[in-house]
Amino acid sequence: MSYYKLYLLFLHLLKVIMVPKVKAATISNVTFVRPAKFYFSGFSNIPHVTYFLIFLCFAYIMTVVGNVFLMSVIYLVRTLHSPKYMIVFNLALADLCGSTALIPKVLDVFLFDRSDIVYEACLSYMFFFYFFTDVQAWTLVIMAYDRFIAICFPLRYHSIVTKPAIAAMLLFVWVVLMSISACIVGLLDHHSFCGSLAIQSFFCEMRTMRGMACGDTSLISNIAFVSFVLNPCLPPILIALTYICIAIALSRIASRKERLKAAKTCTSHLILVAICFSPLLYDNLISDIDRDGRIICNVLPGIVPPLLNPILYSLKTEEVMNSIKKLCNNMLSNITMSKKVFTAMLTKWKVLK
Repeated sequence: MSYYKLYLLFLHLLKVIMVPKVKAATISNVTFVRPAKFYFSGFSNIPHVTYFLIFLCFAYIMTVVGNVFLMSVIYLVRTLHSPKYMIVFNLALADLCGSTALIPKVLDVFLFDRSDIVYEACLSYMFFFYFFTDVQAWTLVIMAYDRFIAICFPLRYHSIVTKPAIAAMLLFVWVVLMSISACIVGLLDHHSFCGSLAIQSFFCEMRTMRGMACGDTSLISNIAFVSFVLNPCLPPILIALTYICIAIALSRIASRKERLKAAKTCTSHLILVAICFSPLLYDNLISDIDRDGRIICNVLPGIVPPLLNPILYSLKTEEVMNSIKKLCNNMLSNITMSKKVFTAMLTKWKVLK
């Protein structure tokens, strides 16, 4: 099922919930003006944009290969069926879906000169981009929680961080963020668009789309503010507070070797947090940033973290590397065994013949 069909399903459910409001709109003879298409004009003036698009192609291919490989290893190796790697699997899934929601359309626009996008597809594009970006951010928060319990309460880690607890947290994140994104897009769908149809960005950005809508958009603005607080403001604050507690706990460990060992378990997570939130915070907190700078700031969190996640949580993790080696050895042994069986069958066939 495509992203577009999934969005239409969410939009239908949202309209079912908002039946009284829709009826009121029909009674008052409100007519919604919806354009057939919008037009992107994002990368028109950015210098050397061709090299950036080549990087996008490379990044997307490596993101798909890396995240699918990481998810496959976690799924196939039973020793990795732990709460920690449930979170890593969720992050890889969100990274893969988020990159697929973002990069192919950008490449389609600028490599094949298709600057137009259908109205419904634009709303679908916006929904999935914001939803998966938010899921990525809150998955990093849950990772910080995992590290906090592991370092601050090591003896109680396995009793606190359990599979049901992590599954409930991840499910809660998906449901809440999906509801907020669907609500914003659904409300935007109940507005007319009577102004310019040119989107000054590389995707259907909510801030731009809200400015193009006619009428009172205060309700959308209020929900968008809640979304802004939930992401990108709240996650880095919670992660920062978590690492303050971790730093205090590490300072109480007498052995320097043990401190370094515990701190190394957080390095991959901290690198991803810095890469993910720095452009978003810069974009949202700096008001005088130019259009090209805002475009780059918006696109980086959807490209770089999903690209680095498989590297940071596979090549730099001893447990995952051992699991990969184990899988490779099992595959080689199976191939060797198959060759022996085939040779024995061939020899037996020749003797019988």
